[in-house]
Amino acid sequence: MRHTKKVWSEYFQKIIDGKKTYELRLADWECNEGDILVLQEWNPKTKEYTGREIEKEVTYVGKTKNFTFWPKEDVEKYGYQIIAFK
Repeated sequence: MRHTKKVWSEYFQKIIDGKKTYELRLADWECNEGDILVLQEWNPKTKEYTGREIEKEVTYVGKTKNFTFWPKEDVEKYGYQIIAFK
């Protein structure tokens, strides 16, 4: 399945450069391993697409509604971070 999503310019360039190898998205749509993400660069200042896009194959999808690994107070203080690795 193919999914087309917008990506802000600052993140899009990091994907192009190979530095950003993940996406954090609201799980309000179904995405599975093997799907194709069609990522379209979006400029949030002009609220327009730039015309650049890239396709990436989904290799892993992790979903959660609630993390129970850490106390709520710690999450509110520090937030979450996503770490990519290869």
